[in-house]
Amino acid sequence: TVQVLLAATFLFAGVAKLVMPVQEMADQSGLPGAFLQFIGVVEVLGAAGLILPGLLRIRTGLTPLAAAGLVVIMVGATTLTVANGDIAPASFPFVVGLLALAVVHGRR
Repeated sequence: TVQVLLAATFLFAGVAKLVMPVQEMADQSGLPGAFLQFIGVVEVLGAAGLILPGLLRIRTGLTPLAAAGLVVIMVGATTLTVANGDIAPASFPFVVGLLALAVVHGRR
């Protein structure tokens, strides 16, 4: 259940980064647009990595690796949010990162 919810969250976030105008994203976040698009691609691939190996029963050892990669992204998101002075909003990426870490631990 956690994997499916995480996959949906990352799929939504990744697709949003890929369809949103690059300049608009860059203006809102202060990060380079190409970097944000890269993060979007990684989030979509991570979402697929959380679900597809178990669903297809092929290379199931990739699921904890995908979750670990998403933990790294959430550490960065939490750090950037706190660095901007937004402590309360940093709780969302922090909790999502903890859930992804639970998937890493549970699937290893």
